[in-house]
Amino acid sequence: MAKPILQRLTEQLKAKGMPKGQAVAVATKKMQEAGNLKPGTTKMTAKGKKRSAMGAAGRAKDRAAKSSGRKPGDFTYNQLNNTARLKK
Repeated sequence: MAKPILQRLTEQLKAKGMPKGQAVAVATKKMQEAGNLKPGTTKMTAKGKKRSAMGAAGRAKDRAAKSSGRKPGDFTYNQLNNTARLKK
């Protein structure tokens, strides 16, 4: 099962050297700004639940599709750097 989106972002920030408390605060704020968490809480919105269920690969493909105007199915996922590239 995929990790909840807030937990994954917190772990990514800690891996980049951010202290745990600061990582949780930054991740929570960014997720609230993006509409994935309800304001002032760590409860997921419907959008947050949908994005969390997508998993990291689904979100990366969705980001790439949104920026390029293509379909998510046109991309492959690279788990080493959490990005998506066009299929060959």
